[in-house]
Amino acid sequence: MTSRLLGSAVIAAAVAAALTAQLGAQSAPTVRAHDAATHASFSPPRTADGHPDMQGYWTNATYTPLERPTEFGTKEFLTREEAIAYAKRRDEQLRAQPRDNIHYDDAIWQSEREVKGLSSLRTSLIYDPPDGKIPPMTAEGQKRADARAAARKLMGPADNAQMRTLGERCIMWPHEGPPMLPAGYFPNLQIVQGPGTFVVMQEIIHNARVIAYDGRPHPGKAIQQYRGDSRGRWEGDTLVVDSTNFNEATQFRGSSAAMKVTERFTMLDRDTIQYRFTVEDPTTWTRSWSAEIPLNRTEDPIYEYACHEGNYGLPNILRAQRVADAAQK
Repeated sequence: MTSRLLGSAVIAAAVAAALTAQLGAQSAPTVRAHDAATHASFSPPRTADGHPDMQGYWTNATYTPLERPTEFGTKEFLTREEAIAYAKRRDEQLRAQPRDNIHYDDAIWQSEREVKGLSSLRTSLIYDPPDGKIPPMTAEGQKRADARAAARKLMGPADNAQMRTLGERCIMWPHEGPPMLPAGYFPNLQIVQGPGTFVVMQEIIHNARVIAYDGRPHPGKAIQQYRGDSRGRWEGDTLVVDSTNFNEATQFRGSSAAMKVTERFTMLDRDTIQYRFTVEDPTTWTRSWSAEIPLNRTEDPIYEYACHEGNYGLPNILRAQRVADAAQK
């Protein structure tokens, strides 16, 4: 076992060193501005049941921020020159991040740099409201957020595992959705289709989201889940997915169990899926909001992200808190 681990470490170090050595030779980050005329003439491949075949590996990696940066003001779209300059700046910021001199980190940042760019000329993924921002919270939403913050302060950030985030506990990460957002790294996914079923498998945290479009209804309101309940339907060549039945622990940017997410998957060409979503929760935000994130095809498969098996962070956080508690007695 020791020799196998040592061999793996040597190989990983060699690969990561080679990747890191290529940093100076990489081309500028990409800026994707898709051609509407090409999309209009595109005829997607079909599955056996006649719907667009979106199966394969995809990535939603992007430097385009969810909300519009203040520097862009009311500017909804960048020129191509502005987009290239912005993507280059974000790329330099990524490379300048402090690393722990661990080859794993080197490999992550190199792989991220190879696929990231701007997903469009938009200044934000959010296109509605027009200011590119998440709407203000309602009084009820703000009250709920304040209560959550007070509870965390009262209990302490590491009094028990339940006080830690769902991501730290290997339950789910916020990007998994719905709605789906780019992950911090390795933002890759796989789509698999079958009769009446559309499945999205995320590399991180490695869950499979099964979306039925066979006409079955949502379960009763008593059934609530972290990822809600997703039901799909086809509107022409667009898969429309409605997700409800979330639980209070989901807390997507402060959401409540009343949140509803509507997603739209449209294949624009062989290598691009237009992914749009709208979030509604009148108990949290003053209005609904919508975003657009293209999914770009990749030939690379997704790999197992064994979160629980390697999750040393959570027990170490709790252990450190117990040590601190003992020192105060």
